[in-house]
Amino acid sequence: MENRETELGFKPQKELAYSRLLPYADALDEESNEVLAEIKENLAKSVQLRDIKIGTSHWAVQLSKYIRIYGFKMSKEDHLYFVHLMYQLTVTPKMEYSLVQKFGSLLGALLKKDEVLSRDDLVLPWRPLYDLMEETVFSSLEQYGLQLLPASIDNTLKAVVRLCRTYFSDESTGEMLEEWRPMLCPYDVTVIRGLGYYELFLPTSLPPEKHHMGFKLWFQEMLDMWYSYRNCPSWETSIVNLFSRLANDNIGYIDWKPHLDMIFTRILRSFNLPVGSKQVNYSKGNSCYEVNSTATWIVAMLGDEDVVLQQLKKLLGAMHSFIHPSNTGRWSIKLSTVLQTLPFLVVKRLHRERYRKPNWKTKVPETHTLKDDLITQFVEIMKPEVFTAMFGKCVSQDAAIRNLTALRAEIIMPPLLEKMYPAMETLIEPHRLISCMFCVVSGSRPMLSARKYYPDGPSHILPLLHLSLPGIDPNDFRKTLVTLQMVSTFSALVPIVDCSEAPQVRSDLTEQEKELCSATAQFEDFVLEFLTRIMLMIENSHQDAPSGVLDRLTAEQSMQEVGLASTVTSVLQQCSKPIFMSALHKINRFVTENVYETKVSGRLAANLCRACARVRPEETLKLMLPPLCQKIIAFAAEHPNIATEEQLDNSFLWSMLMLSQLVRCTGSSLVPYKDLLMETLHPVVSLQSQQGYEIGGQVLRFLLRALCLTYPLEFRSTTHDLDQPLKDYLPIRDWAVPGDIENLELKWFVPDEETVGFANEIVKTVLAPQLQFVTSLQPSTEISKEDLRRRLHLIAEFILGAGALLPTWEGEEVTLKESQVSMKRFCCRTMQVKRDISLEGKNIRAEISDAMRQLLRYMKESREDDTQSMFKIIQICDCVMMFHGIQKNDVDARWKSFHVVKAALQNQLSTKTKHIRPVLVDRVTLLHETRMLSGPSRAVTTRHMDLFTDLLDLSVSRYREVRKRAQNVLHLCFTYFHYTYPKFISPLVTHLKNPEVEEHCFKGALHTILGSGNKRTLAIRRNWETLTELWPAIAQAQHFEKPSILRIIDDIITKVAKSQETVAITIEISAESLETAQKMMESSSAPKIPGKALSAQELAQAKQVEKERNKKNLSLYNQMVEELVGLVESGKLTWKFNQNAMEFLALLLREDTPIPVSVVQLFTKHCVNDLIYVRKLSLTALSTILKQQKRKRKKVPVDIEAVAGTKPCLPSDPLAPGDRDDNKWHQYDSSALPTTKELWDSSTFVPKTHLGYYCWPATLYKYAEDSQQPKFVRTLEELPENERPVQESFSSNEFVEKLLEFLALEEQKGRDKFQLKHLTLFKGLFRNYGDKFLEIFQPHLERLVKDTSHDKHDSSQRCAMEVLSGLIRGSKHWPFEKIQKLWDWLLPLLTFVRGNITVETQDDWGTFFSTLSESRDPRQLHWMFELLLQTPINGEAGAFGDASRLAMLQQGLVQQEWRAPEILDRTLQEIKPHLDHTYKAVRDRIGSLLSNIFLYDYQINERSKTRSPRCADFLQEVLPLLDPLKDAQLDKGDNNTGTGATATAVTGGNNGVAGDEPMQVDGEGVEDEEKKAIRLCKTVLRWLNHSCLRCFSALTNDVFPILPVICNLLSAMNDEDLRLDCRNTLTNLSSSLLPSDILPKALVTIKEVAGLQSWHARVAILHFLQIAMFGNFFLLQNEESQTAIREMLIHLLCDERLEVREVAAMTLSGAIHCGFLRMNDDMMKHFDHLRRVKLKQRQAATEPDSLEKLIKRHAGVLGLSACVQAYPYDVPEFIPQVLMDLSIHVNDPQPIQMTVKKTLSDFRRTHHDNWHDHKLMFTDDQLVVLTDLLISPNYYA
Repeated sequence: MENRETELGFKPQKELAYSRLLPYADALDEESNEVLAEIKENLAKSVQLRDIKIGTSHWAVQLSKYIRIYGFKMSKEDHLYFVHLMYQLTVTPKMEYSLVQKFGSLLGALLKKDEVLSRDDLVLPWRPLYDLMEETVFSSLEQYGLQLLPASIDNTLKAVVRLCRTYFSDESTGEMLEEWRPMLCPYDVTVIRGLGYYELFLPTSLPPEKHHMGFKLWFQEMLDMWYSYRNCPSWETSIVNLFSRLANDNIGYIDWKPHLDMIFTRILRSFNLPVGSKQVNYSKGNSCYEVNSTATWIVAMLGDEDVVLQQLKKLLGAMHSFIHPSNTGRWSIKLSTVLQTLPFLVVKRLHRERYRKPNWKTKVPETHTLKDDLITQFVEIMKPEVFTAMFGKCVSQDAAIRNLTALRAEIIMPPLLEKMYPAMETLIEPHRLISCMFCVVSGSRPMLSARKYYPDGPSHILPLLHLSLPGIDPNDFRKTLVTLQMVSTFSALVPIVDCSEAPQVRSDLTEQEKELCSATAQFEDFVLEFLTRIMLMIENSHQDAPSGVLDRLTAEQSMQEVGLASTVTSVLQQCSKPIFMSALHKINRFVTENVYETKVSGRLAANLCRACARVRPEETLKLMLPPLCQKIIAFAAEHPNIATEEQLDNSFLWSMLMLSQLVRCTGSSLVPYKDLLMETLHPVVSLQSQQGYEIGGQVLRFLLRALCLTYPLEFRSTTHDLDQPLKDYLPIRDWAVPGDIENLELKWFVPDEETVGFANEIVKTVLAPQLQFVTSLQPSTEISKEDLRRRLHLIAEFILGAGALLPTWEGEEVTLKESQVSMKRFCCRTMQVKRDISLEGKNIRAEISDAMRQLLRYMKESREDDTQSMFKIIQICDCVMMFHGIQKNDVDARWKSFHVVKAALQNQLSTKTKHIRPVLVDRVTLLHETRMLSGPSRAVTTRHMDLFTDLLDLSVSRYREVRKRAQNVLHLCFTYFHYTYPKFISPLVTHLKNPEVEEHCFKGALHTILGSGNKRTLAIRRNWETLTELWPAIAQAQHFEKPSILRIIDDIITKVAKSQETVAITIEISAESLETAQKMMESSSAPKIPGKALSAQELAQAKQVEKERNKKNLSLYNQMVEELVGLVESGKLTWKFNQNAMEFLALLLREDTPIPVSVVQLFTKHCVNDLIYVRKLSLTALSTILKQQKRKRKKVPVDIEAVAGTKPCLPSDPLAPGDRDDNKWHQYDSSALPTTKELWDSSTFVPKTHLGYYCWPATLYKYAEDSQQPKFVRTLEELPENERPVQESFSSNEFVEKLLEFLALEEQKGRDKFQLKHLTLFKGLFRNYGDKFLEIFQPHLERLVKDTSHDKHDSSQRCAMEVLSGLIRGSKHWPFEKIQKLWDWLLPLLTFVRGNITVETQDDWGTFFSTLSESRDPRQLHWMFELLLQTPINGEAGAFGDASRLAMLQQGLVQQEWRAPEILDRTLQEIKPHLDHTYKAVRDRIGSLLSNIFLYDYQINERSKTRSPRCADFLQEVLPLLDPLKDAQLDKGDNNTGTGATATAVTGGNNGVAGDEPMQVDGEGVEDEEKKAIRLCKTVLRWLNHSCLRCFSALTNDVFPILPVICNLLSAMNDEDLRLDCRNTLTNLSSSLLPSDILPKALVTIKEVAGLQSWHARVAILHFLQIAMFGNFFLLQNEESQTAIREMLIHLLCDERLEVREVAAMTLSGAIHCGFLRMNDDMMKHFDHLRRVKLKQRQAATEPDSLEKLIKRHAGVLGLSACVQAYPYDVPEFIPQVLMDLSIHVNDPQPIQMTVKKTLSDFRRTHHDNWHDHKLMFTDDQLVVLTDLLISPNYYA
């Protein structure tokens, strides 16, 4: 590093290690210093000169490219300057959002390597980022359309915050908590935002000595909150993500042990697995935890003891059956992902603890590091689950296997190979084989490299390779690809050298090495057999395609070609010379002795030649090239007319195809064959047959690429010479050896004089004649289409071959965009000595481009219909401008592929992530290729502009395909050459505006504007000049009415509407950014900035230029708006284009610029347009305009202590969320309502519902008194000009009447809903203009509200609701007397509504009251609440009327949340007398309302209190009334006494015994008290059901006493509604969390219900237990709970009722299956004892004594059956004996016989798939008995 500091002049932060391996590495320091100095200077100057949008944006891109190519090759000082500058630019207020995204992304790149900048180096403020998030992600302007944000800006900003939070100050945590704690009201949506900020911003990586300033400030608070949420609300995910990050950043500093049971219980519940016979889910449809967070949390808790490991083992055991491949469902992907993520994170943590280079981050304490025995335990725990999931069809477990093998290869590989070998030998289960192969491939590197722990690993390579070969199957594409991948991976790790003689020549070998050396004798056989299989596949791959069309392979064939080429190359690359020569001769024989079709088989065969030539070019060319060339030359000599033949001989094409791939080798190896190749090239490039000249073009292209490109010579896994004597070098010791980046010995081919000379000769021979011919063409020249296409094809292929050595032409540069700084792009060196190819000293690209322009003129004049030639010309134009040896798409694809391979073969468990050598070589090659993309200059010259103009002409050609291709290339040019597109807007606009334009020109212009595929349309460029020209032109482009043209215009409008972003009019640079730029300019850090600092005059001038630029933007904006308005108002546009123009205008509404009067006038006028779309658009736009014109109201701080009369609870105080003395003042109090002006004006209203619940903000603001606010009602003269049109229109009775008439029209019968957008419109209207229009609206509203006509009352009332809700919400700031007058008018109307609601309007009136109440202080709406509380249940309009009035009251209350305890209490008192209401509709609504009333009976921590009604008090009143139902026999025909029980003990149900008459629950003959109790119970059940969905903790100690009642009522056979309610409530309660405070009560109640008389109750509690047991798995893991449950289940197994016994057995089976209970010896002995109870054969089954014995014997059999069924996918060692014991009872009386047969049948079904493994657990005698039972006639009896 010191050397580097001397060489560079500074100490680099983190260089890219791969740069020094490039062939021109010596020149890179000078280049990088020059580039960095240039970036520093221009970036700083562009900021100082305030040229942000053009200059700074351009140089930010250059800095991003610099980091990508050089890494952090900069001093720490420069790095910090860049970070500060990008941070300040990102958070600059009112910055254009696309620039925020760009600067934010670059800031992310600068902070990505956090180890190079410590917290001491860098401190970033958090608040500007928070303000930016508020302005964008949580902006209220976006929903109005006043702000149009880029699609992914929220993801970009969140990524920036995640990287910046490491560098937030020590005090930031406290500041953040002060800001966000007031948001954490759990009833309000702001809790999502608040916890989202906690998760995103809170720093968790402070050093241990500062933990008191970090997580310790909030950890207990978040734990309390998390514990209190028991119904999985959606925001719980944020808390879990925060805990996960905290645990990971502070391993060893937090004691998680007290919380482990709750953590693992919730993790298990979060997977939302269906449980029990009811298949219940736990998360109520809310999102589950993120898998990565869950796994991170678990791995971070692993440490000094194995407590967490034991919990993890239980967790995986509980999920085992869901992991099994036979049990797939929506959970499968999630569970598979968990299994992959856990090992990955353990490896990552181990790397962090043992191998990562020490840096400033907190180390894991030694006491909590992962010890070896703990890792072994972890692998042992994961192994069975991963092996089970391995054969699943959702997600392959290769990543899990790879990481587990890296941890403990000796544990994972032997069992994996045991699965692999049988799968490979049978080949009849392809899915099993493929899964095994994937996993073995992923574990191959650890298997070979862990020789110390797994010495047998290497010995498996050859057997696996040999056994894999049958997998190369032409009939099974997937299996073939996986086999090729396996061979390729193994061969990349293993030098293929015969070492069998090593034991004779070396004495230092171990026994394993000797065996391995002997085995390597099979390598040659393997390679030859492998090639035989490949050749067989080639023979079976063919395609009959039309002439030409070389590239149209199917997707499968393309993948097959790539797989074959890479695998064969990989194998041959690793071969020693003797083995290679054997393979070469075999391939040569195959190629020379066979001829197949050239579409598929030929291409595949040619790839074999390519592989050989690439690996050992000298030997390959010597053997294969001369015969091939001679064959081609001889054939051409024998057929003098071959050049003009249409159909060529297949053998000739075959030879050409082989030659095309053979020349893809090292350029220097081809030089000796130059003359032969030149002689061969002549006939090859003269062919006029399409197939011929296409293959000939390939020969030319690949030959030139071999000569002109720079590339590595080999990719072998070792640097050693594989042909050395074995006594000097033993290749088996280099198996899976990592590459050493310091000693990579990478050799490159670099074009030299000889190879460039060869290429120049090709130029003269091939290119020059074509160009000469093309330039000599005259209109009179006769030439066939085929010949012209051939010549053009050769020119295109020439550029694709020689592009790397074709320099860009020089010429007069065109200024595309005015900027205050240079717009140069830095170019990368790609050769040590620059070498070029030229044509007689002329620039070849310039010559080709001139020739193409000349040819285009000729084509237009003489043969415009020759579209194929046009295609070639367009391709040549593309290549000649933008192709320089490699294409960006290819590099991007190779990067993706590289990352996949790197991840698959990396070894993180080493001091550096040591990659194998081929991966390192590939990475260096990719760096070189990336530099190639940045090599050429992208300066635009006049010649470029001429070509662009030609492409634009072709883009409007009369031929569709020509247009399409030209447009594609033109759009590529716009991307490649920045800022070129504005030059071509005017010609496009001319086409659009010209009424005489031809259709094809018009269509072409539209398509050019639209852009193809996912390319951006020109109509959304962030440039006011472009938009000002384009949008009006598109809006009036109505010359054609063809549907196809209208569709294009619709597509443009749609793209604009979806993708348009707010384009900044005013951009002003911040003082902080200017200061940082100034420091950067003055900095002395190397490399020094070459230019001079800017003078004060230049800086002042820059400020003036910024003002003028902003002024010009505003002028262009107004110009475009006025032009669009003029077009609409002119009346010349058709209705369709009128709409388009108005859509554009709607998109131009913005928050920072006053909206012109003409726009306001236009949209206001069109609110009553007859066209519905225009009307809707205008109403939405007017709503936006009113929002923009909203006047700001002054706010003043509130002295909470003075208002409340007590000290407020602030964010820094001890927290007591809930009702406190300091927040009582803004709750509803009917005795202190503001009913007079004095009281109203003196009241402090708090609209936001969340404020004050959790705590008060540090400063609470309220609106100042009216005298300090804007004037309430203004005269027309007082209004700004752009507000007058609205007042003028709405002052007209005719206008208002027409508007309301339209709004009252029904759009979709029966499906119209309350429209919030209409509410927003009228809210804005009455907010901005006060009560100016109220008198006009009043008669219309009265008419609409009182419309009771049958056909349109619903739409009339809906319209009235929308206006009234807007009116009431808009009156928020009216003076008291105005509001009082308004409510005096409203109350009679709303009273009328309460008595006249219909089915059609019920929901809408509910929404009406809900929207009124939202974000309003309840005291401001006291009129409404008092009205709603007036005897809601009064019988008026029957049950429906009562239910509707309750619904209105409920909707009004919901939005007030915790602030109206008095109203809640009054409501409760109102509904209490009606809990047993006769009508179901009323009871259901009361039940729902009760859930809202008791929602606030909730504690976040022990200091939390509530004034709202308490659930416990209510239940104390209700339970005595329900108590009689606990023992009521509601189904007397199915009781548990007398003979009924006797019979059902044997046969099951007996629901219709003669003489028993079931009770009618709601019918005649039932006592009134019981009927009332049942109705009351139904109400309570409805309440509990709703509570489970809404309340944070529905199941409390107070609720348990009702459980026996619910269970008993399940026997009410004749009241299906009651049973359904009971079932749903029981299911919902059973899925609740049972923390320690309610667990004892739960167990006591369960035991009580298990002893009830009703067998239905006993069955119900068993179902309850199944779900509760799994959902509280870890919370019940204590001896007391387990014993209680075990004893209860064993007791119920002996129940007298068959149904109870069967469900008890099912529950026991589930408990054993998920690992909750263990089948211990005591239980086994107990069941064995019971099953041995003797039955007397002749005694009647109905006799009590006999019946009791039968029940006991059946209980024993059920217990053993439960044991068998607990293991559906495996066979523990005790199961065979259990099955034998059960088989004894196969002839017992019923129901024992039935139980045994079902158990055996289920066993057979579940174990059938893997029976070949399972049967090994049985002895021969046991198998005979089992087979006899399952197959014999007795089985089917």
